[in-house]
Amino acid sequence: MKLSLIILMLLFMCRPATGAVGCTLTDPDRDIRRIFPDATGYRTEFITIQERGGREFAQQVEALLGDKLDPVHEPLDVPYAYYTVLKGTNTIGHMHGVNQKGMFGGMQLILATDLQGTIVGFYYQKLTSPDARRFRNPTFTDPFTGLHLDDFLSQDTLPSEEQAQSQLGKITDPSKQSADDFNATLRGIRKNLALLKLFKLTSNTTRETNRKSKK
Repeated sequence: MKLSLIILMLLFMCRPATGAVGCTLTDPDRDIRRIFPDATGYRTEFITIQERGGREFAQQVEALLGDKLDPVHEPLDVPYAYYTVLKGTNTIGHMHGVNQKGMFGGMQLILATDLQGTIVGFYYQKLTSPDARRFRNPTFTDPFTGLHLDDFLSQDTLPSEEQAQSQLGKITDPSKQSADDFNATLRGIRKNLALLKLFKLTSNTTRETNRKSKK
């Protein structure tokens, strides 16, 4: 067999898969304890848009996102990982991430949230950008703490003057040449919060309501 043919075969065998994959924590034990120091454990759950209702459910996500899901990078069957953080038998928060297409490759945006869906921690697990250091700096990531999906939704209707004075509006692009990555970050965080609401918070409320109605 010719050497060139062997090389081509090896390249084909080593080629990475092109299908979209979910975003899981690199080291859940470490990452969860860093943000939730009182945690004693966690449960992990994987959920897809497809299993929750397919295209109809995706439309609910898109309504909260204010944008269409990308069929290539955000297919309906991609699994989203949710880490329910426990202190004893009590749930004290969640950690969850999403993949988001950036200027120079994929981002992985990780949120820690309380039981109401308010951000208590945000960081990039993956970011390929010449301005990565600026984006990862706590002076940029820390101001997202305290934000809720409602803050993103209200930006769609507030007058521009009020938008600029809101907590979200005061978070500005820290980069010198990566404005698209800044916008991608905002979209990814909003998507992350929208999925949390529909996957976990709304379903948990529904289950609690149903449980009480049976008593």
